[in-house]
Amino acid sequence: MAWDFLRELEKRGPRSSDNVVSLAAARAYCAHVAKSHYENFTVVSLLLPRRLTRHFHAVYAYCRWSDDLADETGGGQEALDLIAWWRDELLACYYGTPRHPVMIALRETIRRFNITPQPFLDLLIAFEQDQCVKRYETFDQLVGYCQNSANPVGRLVLYLFECYTEEAAPLSDEVCTGLQLANFWQDVSRDLDIGRVYLPAEDRQRFGYTDEDLEARCCTPAFRELMRYEVDRARGYFDRGAKLLPLLTCEARIDVELFIRGGEAILRAIERANYDVWTARPEVTKWEKAKLLLGSLARRSLG
Repeated sequence: MAWDFLRELEKRGPRSSDNVVSLAAARAYCAHVAKSHYENFTVVSLLLPRRLTRHFHAVYAYCRWSDDLADETGGGQEALDLIAWWRDELLACYYGTPRHPVMIALRETIRRFNITPQPFLDLLIAFEQDQCVKRYETFDQLVGYCQNSANPVGRLVLYLFECYTEEAAPLSDEVCTGLQLANFWQDVSRDLDIGRVYLPAEDRQRFGYTDEDLEARCCTPAFRELMRYEVDRARGYFDRGAKLLPLLTCEARIDVELFIRGGEAILRAIERANYDVWTARPEVTKWEKAKLLLGSLARRSLG
């Protein structure tokens, strides 16, 4: 069944009168949420040890609900109120009795892997920020946003693979910030469609790309140089983050390497388009995705 979030919100949101479900039903619900969404999760799940699948489903379902509460409910105060409700539901996992099926499944994962509340809470801070901040003046401000919007996901992955250490966490942050930046540069046009601009104003000014050019979606020489600069900067995050790989177990290393290679493939797609992300969205080809996946599967089979 296709995912209809507003219907789900009506059924399972703050005004729902549904009874608390069993752990088995909660697990099944999270699996449904994960399998109802985009192909990237399916690709990653092929590489997951079976013992971790339901835990990744629970974390993914939490992130999916968080994202949809922010983006699919009209925004503004209504979204902020719903995110506040969701935060209370999360805290019930730690300090009370959860009622939402996602939280019932997530509590099992939290207890099994001893996950602190902070990564989950940081994600909600980012979704709240989305309601009031649509443009960024400096790159440092954008990286600050990534610290809440992207980096917590990597830290959760470390927890699930039981690889979380004080040394590994900041390197994971490098990978996740790089992935977030790659997605921003890929989706410049899509983001402008919804009123968001992640290209920092200071960088646009540095390369002489005016606000008028931006609104007109002009692919000028200045814009190409700006995008070249941003792509190179994102690649630096992947280069630094690659130092994480030797710190991981074999099964974790293969999955994280796939994330890194996928992010680098996005950057190459932007380069192939000669940095013109206005005319068409740069896409990683199915052949590239297949090569990345097959390479990861081969490395897993070779131990």
